[in-house]
Amino acid sequence: MSMKWTDVLDIGIELADKYPDTDPVHINFVDLRDKVMSLDDFDDDPKRCGEKILEAIQAAWMEERD
Repeated sequence: MSMKWTDVLDIGIELADKYPDTDPVHINFVDLRDKVMSLDDFDDDPKRCGEKILEAIQAAWMEERD
């Protein structure tokens, strides 16, 4: 199953699993976008990504780490 930008909860879980040593609080959006696009199950157009989506992904990632 491929993930899209709107699958923020699934992306947050995958990021927490793949990058356990990365603190999502201190990641910039360029790096966050690159990490999302590097996920094996991610398949969406990079142009469909915006700041609000990245904020939601970052929040989901932070929640998953807690």
